[in-house]
Amino acid sequence: MKEKIKVAVIGCGNIANSAHIPAYMASDIAEIKYFCDIIPERADAAVEKYGCGKAVYDYHEILDDADLDAVSVCTHNDMHSVISIDFMRHGKDVLCEKPAARILSEALEMEKVSYETGRILSIGVCNRYANSVNHIRKLIADGELGDVYHVYASFRAHRSIPGLGGDFTTKACSGGGALIDWGVHYIDLILYCLGDPKVLTASGEAFCKLGKDMKNYVYESMWAEDTKNTETGTYDVDDSVVGLVRTDGAVVSFNGAWAQNIGERETYIDFMGDKGGVRLDYCGNFRFWTTKNGMLTETIPAYKTNDMHRSEVLDFVECVAKGERNRNDIKYAVGTSKILQAIYDSSEAHAEIKIEN
Repeated sequence: MKEKIKVAVIGCGNIANSAHIPAYMASDIAEIKYFCDIIPERADAAVEKYGCGKAVYDYHEILDDADLDAVSVCTHNDMHSVISIDFMRHGKDVLCEKPAARILSEALEMEKVSYETGRILSIGVCNRYANSVNHIRKLIADGELGDVYHVYASFRAHRSIPGLGGDFTTKACSGGGALIDWGVHYIDLILYCLGDPKVLTASGEAFCKLGKDMKNYVYESMWAEDTKNTETGTYDVDDSVVGLVRTDGAVVSFNGAWAQNIGERETYIDFMGDKGGVRLDYCGNFRFWTTKNGMLTETIPAYKTNDMHRSEVLDFVECVAKGERNRNDIKYAVGTSKILQAIYDSSEAHAEIKIEN
């Protein structure tokens, strides 16, 4: 086991500064050697803020550094597969932010290279490290819900399209909208809690409606607003989506929207079993309903919560030190990518899509 893991952070934007970098700084065995960003000011600012590492502006400059063990890929979606594959082929382990890639073929190539090279490739679907999610997973595995036959997810906001007209709303850069940006977390969380069942088919419709008239779009708030371009930008992704996924166990259905003309924000997941049911408030706590001694019961568990982003990054560091894959391995992310691709394909074809395993 290595005593010190030297890492590079590729992309020094929001997710790097809010999650990856603080977690590496909190690790006893991680040392950030490089901050890399194509916007030099971002890399320079990270060096100054955290008091460590060297700023670089082209990741190719550090590919052959034999002293470098691992990287966090915190760029936009269109570079996930390219950068991850480059570093794996140069002997580095990789933690890549979600989604694994824009399209399924890119995710499959990432998986292929990871197993060919023997390099760890973890995908940043951080909910697999949330204590609430793992409590639910254990309840299901222990049979407390009985036969879980249906899971429903809602990830809906009123009008909250990120960076309108920028990379987030340009399909060539992002691969999609609300489904690939928000839905990826919900679908992966569900598959994880269900024990990663075999996925059979998917059917869905994705809608590009509310953001098309970008100059006249009215909204309350918009994250990534500094990247918007409503004058000459692009809006060709889904701002809402509905879907149905059949597995060899539960059926999964969902309703998602970056933007809807309903003034409510609803972000939760319902796990419905024949003995009991659970509602998880996304990034929050959960409730458990069942029956006992002829009574209807509701339990609101109390437990220690955790910072799932930090737990995810710290586990990645430990796995790099040990040379072991973890619960965020690319093989699980490929399963989610198959569903995302099938929903988009189904929407174009207006037909159910069979998923190959």
